[in-house]
Amino acid sequence: MNVTIRKIGNSEGLIIPKDVLDRLGLKAGDELQLRELSDGLELKVESADLAEQLEAAGIGMAKYRVALRELAK
Repeated sequence: MNVTIRKIGNSEGLIIPKDVLDRLGLKAGDELQLRELSDGLELKVESADLAEQLEAAGIGMAKYRVALRELAK
């Protein structure tokens, strides 16, 4: 499937066809992960659970930064 990069306000973006969004259960405001590969780009649906886990991990790592640094020696 080909899509075109379009000007959207001061940014640029892709328009994802509605039938694709419907099949994936996506709607405006949902977040996707964008990964740059050696031969292109990959878009993946971001798991809400994963996002929450990563946020919690970041908070814990910041809180115990000194202890984690010592353990890493």
